[in-house]
Amino acid sequence: MRTKTEEKHTNMKDQIWVIGGYGQVGQMICTQLADAFPGKVWAAGTRLERAEQFSRQTGGAVKPLQLDISKPVDPGMLRNVKLVIMCVDQFNTRFVESCARAGTNYMDISAKVDFLKQVEQLHSTLQSSGSTAILSVGLSPGITNLLVREATAHMDQVQEANISVLLGLGEKHGKAAIEWTVDQMHTMFDVMQNGQLARVQSLSGGKWIDFGEKLGRRMAYRFPFSDQQAVARTLNIPNVSTRMCLDSRWITRGLSVSRRAGLLTFLRWKWIRNAAVKAFAWMPGGEPMFAVKVDATGLKNGKNIHVEQRIMGKKEAVITAEVAVAVARKVYTKPLQPGVHHVEQCFTLQDIQNELAHKLKVITKIT
Repeated sequence: MRTKTEEKHTNMKDQIWVIGGYGQVGQMICTQLADAFPGKVWAAGTRLERAEQFSRQTGGAVKPLQLDISKPVDPGMLRNVKLVIMCVDQFNTRFVESCARAGTNYMDISAKVDFLKQVEQLHSTLQSSGSTAILSVGLSPGITNLLVREATAHMDQVQEANISVLLGLGEKHGKAAIEWTVDQMHTMFDVMQNGQLARVQSLSGGKWIDFGEKLGRRMAYRFPFSDQQAVARTLNIPNVSTRMCLDSRWITRGLSVSRRAGLLTFLRWKWIRNAAVKAFAWMPGGEPMFAVKVDATGLKNGKNIHVEQRIMGKKEAVITAEVAVAVARKVYTKPLQPGVHHVEQCFTLQDIQNELAHKLKVITKIT
């Protein structure tokens, strides 16, 4: 019969599984975490040969694991796993529920609104198991959520927060990221307006956004990033929106015109959708960069206040990975409140900045 000490040692939870760990963002997350926690990181996914190839590239620092999360996963498989980082899209919460039953912490870089809402419903389940799930990890959602929290901290009462994201076409994104973007171009989604949910259309509601001296004013359009729904609830803001534009003004304009002309509805046809994904993957020009602008308005000491927060950087995929690693280091090393939380509920922007290899330069203007 094993002693309690032996049993505890055998069942020690110290592994980190990165699902989709051999993908573009997943590889960066695995590599950085393997440096911080040697021998503890597994790159998991359905394609074992890709996981093994990536493992060899890291000299064995990252271990390979074949795992198909579209099929039921026995919680017993997760008994030694302390943290799972999800880098692929899911269509149900079965795997998250397995993590909860195993007492395994969970992180997700997804921007899919409907899925994240499903995970939020598991709050009491994770509380009961003593495990923590952190959602909205990356750039948008992620850094955008933290910038909104930072901006609203200057106010006694928050009236509105508008998030704007500029993405450079020069960055070569992974196929999954491109597919998600194309699929969102012809969708309807909910936003918070005057404390009530309102239905809006993607690539509608154009608004001029000042991204600073270098990038200037750009027309940005509504886009269904999940940050706008998250911060409306977590920070109790009655009016929230997220808009997006590309570094190419004419392509941004072309997408909006196509939406108004009804051309984007053809993306429902599989062959047109696949052609659009290929076109975005090989689109020439642009820069590998991103920029974020947050405009928040409210009251301070009974007077109107407007807080602007701006950041600009290179390669969205890199900052997404670095933010994920920063959050993962904290989740892995320090106990957090059990349950389901968005990143802004557990961390400040400075908490993440302290962990980033490349600090973000945040420009703040208060009027």
